Amino acid sequence: MAEVAAARRSRITPEREAELYAAVLDLLREVGYDALTMDAVAARTRSSKATLYRQWGGKPELVAKAIRHNKPGNIADVDTGSLRGDLHALAAREDDCAMQQNAALMRGLFMAVHSNPDLLHAFRELLIEPEMEEFHRVVQRAVDRGEVQAGRPALDYIVHMLVGAFATRTLIDEQPPTQAFLTSYIDAVVLPALGIPVD
Repeated sequence: MAEVAAARRSRITPEREAELYAAVLDLLREVGYDALTMDAVAARTRSSKATLYRQWGGKPELVAKAIRHNKPGNIADVDTGSLRGDLHALAAREDDCAMQQNAALMRGLFMAVHSNPDLLHAFRELLIEPEMEEFHRVVQRAVDRGEVQAGRPALDYIVHMLVGAFATRTLIDEQPPTQAFLTSYIDAVVLPALGIPVD
């Protein structure tokens, strides 16, 4: 049965899958998570609801995978030889326009997560946990290189610091997150907390 299900899922080409994910993100920006329906996705992408459910299982999984697909590559693939270089490179993967659009999208989804356990589960399983694992590999390389002491307390809070800066930029400063803001934040806050000097 598992082989049959895998064969059915594999019928969608990578190009078609990317097209579907782009349509999901467009609809999310237009109507938000709660108003997004599988009927609307099917109509927008000229596909059947049966195909969508067979491929993704439901709306939470489809949305989480669309967000994941929209991410610019694996975090762990970034390896500049230093943690500062890696963090700056991660901040530079999206231009300011894309960052602004994605920040607005994520704010809406974070609100939806609080009232939807299925979406929270899909986000944790398909987005948060894989990205945390990739990010930990980036940080572990810095520890292995001797850039950061293994017992440094701030190691457990790097992601919290970065997500906090990204998420609260609009709330506190009434401005969208930008590459310049994030790189300056990394140098002023994250690296000093890890004991890494910034020249």
